[in-house]
Amino acid sequence: MTIVKAKILEVAVQTIKASVFKAKCLKLMDEVNQTGEEIVILKNGKPVSKLVPYKIKPRSLFGLHEGMIKAYDDLIDPTDVKWEAEQ
Repeated sequence: MTIVKAKILEVAVQTIKASVFKAKCLKLMDEVNQTGEEIVILKNGKPVSKLVPYKIKPRSLFGLHEGMIKAYDDLIDPTDVKWEAEQ
C-alpha cells in the first residue's frame, strides 16, 4: 500500500494494487467503513476503482408527498350543495 498526495486538492489518498485488494477485500471494506477514508484500487499502476464508505443521502422534501394528495379541478367554483347558512 502507498499513500499518494494529490497536488490539486492536497488530500492524502490511499492506493492499493488490485491483487492486494483481492486478497484483503473484506478487511479493507471494514477499514474504509471505520475510518471514512477512500482507497483507490490500481491495476497495472492505473486507477480503476475507488472504495468509499456508504453514506445514506437525506431525502428531499420536494416530491415527498407525491401521489398522496388529491387535487380537484376548481376549488373556488360554487357547488350544487346548499349549506344551512345559505338558507
